Amino acid sequence: MRTWSIYHPIGISLIALACVVLGAVTLPRLGLDLLPHIIYPEVRVRVLDSGVPAVIMEEQITRQLEEQLAITEGLVHIQSRTSQGRSAVDLSFPYGWDIDKALADASIRLDRAKRFLPDTISPPVIYKRDPSQLPVAELVLSSNLRGAVALRDWADNQFARWLLNLPGVAAVETGGGLRREIQVIPDLSRLQALGLSIADVLDSLQSENLEAPLGRLHTPGQVISVRLSGRALALQDLAKIPLQTGDNPVHLGDVAQLNDGHEEEQLRIRLNGEAGVKLSIQKQPRANTVAVADALHQRLDWLKHQQIIPEDIQIAVVGDQSVYVRQSLQNTAWAVLGGALLAMLVVYLFLGDVRRTLIIGSSIPIALMLTFALMGLGDLHLNIMTLGGLAVGVGLLVDSAIVMLENIARHQQQNTAKAAEIATQEISSAIFASTSTNLAAILPFLFISGLIGLLFRDLILTLVAAMLAAMVVALTLVPALSAKVSAANKAGKAIQAGRLFSALTGLHQWLLHQVLRWPYLMILVFLLGLVWAVSVLQNKPQRFLPNMDEGRVQISVRAEPGIPLARMDAAVTKLENLLLADPQVISLYAQVGGFVFGRSQYQATHRSSLKLQLQAGKSGRWHSQHWIGKTRKAIKALQLVGIQVYLRSRGIRGIRLSQGDDDISLRLQGPQLDTLKQLAQQHVKHLKALPQLRNLSHSQEDTRQELVLKVDRLAAAALGFSLEQIRDGVDVLLRGKQVGYLMQNDQQINIRVRLLKKDLNTPQALSEILLYNKSGQAVYLDELAHLEWQTAMAQIQRDQQQRIVEISGSLAAGSSLEQAFAAIENHMMQHPLPAGYSYYDGGEIKNLQTGRKLGMLLLGLAIFLVFVVMAVQYESLRNPLVILLGIPFALIGVAGGLFMLDVPLSMPVWLGLILLAGLVVNNSIVLVETIEQQRCQATVIEAILTAARLRLRPVLMTTLTTVAGMIPLALGWGAGTALLQPLAITVVFGLSFSLLVSLLLIPALYALFHQYTLNVAKK
Repeated sequence: MRTWSIYHPIGISLIALACVVLGAVTLPRLGLDLLPHIIYPEVRVRVLDSGVPAVIMEEQITRQLEEQLAITEGLVHIQSRTSQGRSAVDLSFPYGWDIDKALADASIRLDRAKRFLPDTISPPVIYKRDPSQLPVAELVLSSNLRGAVALRDWADNQFARWLLNLPGVAAVETGGGLRREIQVIPDLSRLQALGLSIADVLDSLQSENLEAPLGRLHTPGQVISVRLSGRALALQDLAKIPLQTGDNPVHLGDVAQLNDGHEEEQLRIRLNGEAGVKLSIQKQPRANTVAVADALHQRLDWLKHQQIIPEDIQIAVVGDQSVYVRQSLQNTAWAVLGGALLAMLVVYLFLGDVRRTLIIGSSIPIALMLTFALMGLGDLHLNIMTLGGLAVGVGLLVDSAIVMLENIARHQQQNTAKAAEIATQEISSAIFASTSTNLAAILPFLFISGLIGLLFRDLILTLVAAMLAAMVVALTLVPALSAKVSAANKAGKAIQAGRLFSALTGLHQWLLHQVLRWPYLMILVFLLGLVWAVSVLQNKPQRFLPNMDEGRVQISVRAEPGIPLARMDAAVTKLENLLLADPQVISLYAQVGGFVFGRSQYQATHRSSLKLQLQAGKSGRWHSQHWIGKTRKAIKALQLVGIQVYLRSRGIRGIRLSQGDDDISLRLQGPQLDTLKQLAQQHVKHLKALPQLRNLSHSQEDTRQELVLKVDRLAAAALGFSLEQIRDGVDVLLRGKQVGYLMQNDQQINIRVRLLKKDLNTPQALSEILLYNKSGQAVYLDELAHLEWQTAMAQIQRDQQQRIVEISGSLAAGSSLEQAFAAIENHMMQHPLPAGYSYYDGGEIKNLQTGRKLGMLLLGLAIFLVFVVMAVQYESLRNPLVILLGIPFALIGVAGGLFMLDVPLSMPVWLGLILLAGLVVNNSIVLVETIEQQRCQATVIEAILTAARLRLRPVLMTTLTTVAGMIPLALGWGAGTALLQPLAITVVFGLSFSLLVSLLLIPALYALFHQYTLNVAKK
């Protein structure tokens, strides 16, 4: 094929054109997403029952769910969190498990569990923990004219419908504001005087406000459906519902106040201090993120142009994943362009020929388009991983092409007949070998399961596609084009850089003479450097993934459970005023009294959160940790009594390394919850003294005061009451009860029977309420039971169906996760737990330890496979062993780079080391193969010196272009680069130092091996 391309330039040109066309056609069809298609092997079941205490939720809901869901096929772990009105059960399965099958099986178990759940719950929700279900965009609506009810009503019933029919949109979830609600407020004294009860009100509303099918009427001509129409359409219809008939009829309007009001406010949303309603737009799993976002913005513009959006309503986009994707795409495009220009500049400086420079310039876009075509065949999307893979692969796209071009140019300068053909045959095997070793180093990564495999699979496949495309272009197109460069250009243009290169060649030859005279000394120097590198890497702090600072900060606000919403709102308002006065804060989004995120909505007056975006500095980077440290002091000065405020930098949404949001998660398990709570209190007190930790707390700190109704069973039975009757009667009075709905303008408006808060706002008022038995007899509650104050848990955590207490916290500035966990383990050894009690990590440390072991395994496997490929290529063990021994010394450059730039070890660093295992041998392979060719006509030392002189230029050119292509990523320019920046730093420094390994150490090792072999042969 390589010879065919030289003699068929038209054919190879058309094939190249076809590759460009295929790439151009494929590129727009590649999906654009923030993350790869990661589906965590987890399923969540969520059940809501407003106002129910955590203990009751656990007993009546969580335990029932766990009992049924625990037998789901393939389940390896089950845990739950229960709080007031909310139960969430998480099911974990092995990585690689068919999660759709698991979801279907869990759904069947959930259906069975529903029979044992209370009737008052909202419909249970079950879903996969799929990052694609994260909102693709989030909008906040605000108005200076409409109230919270009118704004929420417009958002639900008009605005959301315009967005729901957009292509690729799966759901539009609304939160905040106030939902409209018809409130029926009975007059208790009036009911008592008429001998009626609230139960009569409920029964009448349920039986007199309905619509139902009545079957079909068969007439001679047709079959007609018949239905009962008794649904109320207005408040007047509800007021006419009869409660009592006869001589003295009583209607609902006679004994109750009917209001067109709103549900009880428990959650407030504000954008930059203004109240609003939030809409979360979720895309379909395989929909294009950018296409959905573009369609959304076009629809918003159209709605404004058509004046469908009223002038008083402002719409702000507080979250848009497509912005991040576009920035990553733009950064990659600039990296490709910058790498291509630098590569062309290197070629021009070393070869001094414009036409040969243009050959490299044309090979880059062709190889890139071929890469896109291969990505399309592999069903890959453009995301931060594949785009990062392209940024890393920019240098690789020209590596092989430069080796081929330089070799052909050298033969043409010697005026050799058929120079292109000879040069192509001479270097092709080396190019094929180097590409094979690169692939051998990274392909094992594809067989790894778990989070690491899910996260980096797309990046590896992109690199594979880029390497294959680069090899194909180097072996076909470059020889065909190079052969057409006329012999008149054989000498090139002697630019000033030529003199510098001549001087550099002379210096290298002199150094190589010294190395070959004292090879053991050179090896000793490199060994000392390797020892230093290993010690540096061993002492480096480690993280599973690097810190990804994009200027996004999350602030969590906590208070004592039971705090009134107004008091929590006042504290959050003070924080908002402080933050909005900071010029670095671009936007501030606050959720008071809970949170709304996609399909999840959690209401708790003691919890609030603020999310803000910081302005980037002059360098284009953010310094979130510095800002957080400064802001902590300012918040402390506010003296918010009873309010705890926690600040943390937010990473990329969708990448979860632990179950919670905290860096540290230490779980205590044992038979007695009271003992666990005491142990947690003791250990939190001691752990606060550790300098590596801050913001420590435990899950049982949140408690709340509650009134417990202690029923006198004998008295209740004597008066004709069961516990169930007492429960239902008090529940309606305190929480209210939804009884049907009213239809207006094709909208369902819930009807709720409840009392005014002012009529029932003290324990004394509660004890004096009237309940009615089945005989209609009215009895005061205090005749049936007495009230008792108790302290209850605000949240209950369970793991493997057992209660646990979790100690959580965050890392102090400058501390690593491994250092913190080592300090925690040392503390736990000094303060052992009682018999029957244990602790274990529930956070990121497990992923870190697994990632480190896996990284070491993959690195060892990569080196082994590189050796196997080279041994097969050379049908020899000696030369592959010489090349292999040079790989570890690249660690010297890696350690130097990580040390100078203060970069911790992480999975991207390990991936960079694995990639290096294949890259650093490329130059050595070309050098050793040239030595072998020269040995046919020279001694070992002469062959080494001649080969070093011949291969110096391509070694420098390929290394410089590969490094140059990765410099933008290594410098961390632009959004999305923080995740892969350590990988680029590892490759840049490791590959740069490998120049010394290839040019000095490998010749020394080759000389020693072959001189030893010759001496043995002579003996």
